[in-house]
Amino acid sequence: MKKLLPLVFVLCSQLVHSQVTVAITKANFGIEADLAANFYKGLPQPAVDDWFGRGYVGTGQAIIDTTGAAAIVAEYYSTPATRMKSFYRLMRPAPYSLVNNRLVLDAIYHRDFHGDDSTVFASGSNKNGMSPSTWSAPVSQGIPDKNDVLDAFTHVRRAGPNATDSLWMFSAVSIENTTGSRYFDFELYQTDISFNRSTLSFSGYGPDAGHTTWVFDAGGNILTPGDIIFTAEFGTAGISLVEARIWINKASLSMTPVTFKWGGLFDGAGSGSTFGYANILPKIAGDFYAGIQSSGTATWAGPFALVREDNSVVTDYQPKQFMEFAVNLTKLGIEPAQFSNNACGSPFRRVLVKTRSSTSFTAELKDFIAPFKMFDYASVDANAYTKYFCETMPQTTVSVYNINANSQYTWSTINGSIVGSNTGTSITVDAPGTYYVKQQLHVQCPQYAMDSVTILYDAVCAVLNVDVRNLTAFNVGKETDVKWTASNNEEADFFVIEYSTDNVNFKELVTVPASTVIGSADYTQRFLRKVTSPTTFYRVRVVGKKEQVKYSNTVLVRTGTLAKSKPVVFPNPVVREAWISMESSVKSEATVYITDVTGRQIKRIKLNLNKGNNLLPLTELAEQTAGMYVVRIKSIDGETSQKVMITK
Repeated sequence: MKKLLPLVFVLCSQLVHSQVTVAITKANFGIEADLAANFYKGLPQPAVDDWFGRGYVGTGQAIIDTTGAAAIVAEYYSTPATRMKSFYRLMRPAPYSLVNNRLVLDAIYHRDFHGDDSTVFASGSNKNGMSPSTWSAPVSQGIPDKNDVLDAFTHVRRAGPNATDSLWMFSAVSIENTTGSRYFDFELYQTDISFNRSTLSFSGYGPDAGHTTWVFDAGGNILTPGDIIFTAEFGTAGISLVEARIWINKASLSMTPVTFKWGGLFDGAGSGSTFGYANILPKIAGDFYAGIQSSGTATWAGPFALVREDNSVVTDYQPKQFMEFAVNLTKLGIEPAQFSNNACGSPFRRVLVKTRSSTSFTAELKDFIAPFKMFDYASVDANAYTKYFCETMPQTTVSVYNINANSQYTWSTINGSIVGSNTGTSITVDAPGTYYVKQQLHVQCPQYAMDSVTILYDAVCAVLNVDVRNLTAFNVGKETDVKWTASNNEEADFFVIEYSTDNVNFKELVTVPASTVIGSADYTQRFLRKVTSPTTFYRVRVVGKKEQVKYSNTVLVRTGTLAKSKPVVFPNPVVREAWISMESSVKSEATVYITDVTGRQIKRIKLNLNKGNNLLPLTELAEQTAGMYVVRIKSIDGETSQKVMITK
């Protein structure tokens, strides 16, 4: 059984006593340096949620998805080199699920690299308060065991079933060394900060000296949130220091915040810095911190086991090796409900876990786990299997394809017709028009995202024997050229070039009268580019002399920089062939995963990339039967996914 250690949290020079002398639960989550649900204070307890499940009977639920755990551990033994790899797992329940009457928002578990590690800070002046643009990392480097992060955890939930109940953040970390003091930070970013292991550099950080600033009005009300950091120190007797700081313009220290108070410290990149981290204290009385470290000799390390610094695999933590703490963001005064009308807003977007060499906030940084995503919920994506009808307009179904079980979906239209209910993951329509679907993450949340689907209808339905072939588009300065060849040109009345920035909603751009050429005719149309989107899609609508309508395939033109460009599969829908257009920062390799809408993997393809722009055929996708598919593309520059319709 664990020995529970006394704990005092120190913020600035003030002592704040919290519920830390015994193991506790907050929002029904166990804070006792153990990972097992339905296990608490060293004994089975059939009601407590925790990071993982271990088979204890009860209503307590495991938060982290453990898919593939047994296979990962088995591979550690069959292929020892895999012990050096990093991986992560997300929250097991869907976002905004009710777990034991608590609203769970998000969670992640992340295993760091081992052995020669490029996710460490190079020896030198890498410190908190500096811009991530100035941080440097080596190609590979060992790390002192007292600074070596093994695993990290983060979970956010409400203390009750409502979007306005107290918001708690739970964090945990395991570090190789178990003696002396260990110093680490959980830094929370508002931007999509990332680390590129190829260039060994950070990107996507905030605009204010590498961070995002908290902004206040004259009365001390929060206008917009910024970056947050929780810095902690564990000694032989447990946690001896926890400090909460937020990134501000130093001038903000002259005003009095409404939801918290200043703690008296401020650190930026240097003594005269305009921007930096200021520590804060709560105005509301009561417990707002909790934490403890493992002290038993057999604290279970979870279903993924534990890979030590020497790459040995063990099933249990050593005493003091696993540390966890919790923060009540509501009482601290920095949760979304306190600075917006949206209690369902994201308190942060990315988490960077790192260690320091000493207790000083500006001590040299050592190890880190590359920034991982949180609250990155997929926006609603709707479509219909058939979006074009002629002669008759039957009832058809429009559906959400990336369903979140806890989201609320509400449909509307201004020029179509919905048959029956307008709520749920799908609707029935019986008229052409544009149909909009609004997504709420929870019934108590405002709108999170919206998508639209347009159903087209042609009353004539005569066969138009004109094909648009060899469609290309490319930029010439501030103008764009669109070229195509029309077969049976004598049957065409005119052509309409359409454009889109999302490959879903197209707008008319220019009308081109059909020439008098009989048979095959070539067309070129140049026009001033009207949009500044990084990618623009073009297609040609053919209108026949009997008012028949036919559409070409879609082509893509990039106008953004390499940093803004994302891989795109086109045309969409796919009729006969499919292509990937993508850019690569270096000569490398991409992996393409093709799955159906249920998530079942159909194909896994390796593609060789040259530095710069690549246009590659995706024959394996075009060969699939008609239906909806998801194409996920993973390369050294990141990962993206796209829904693609195949028609035959």
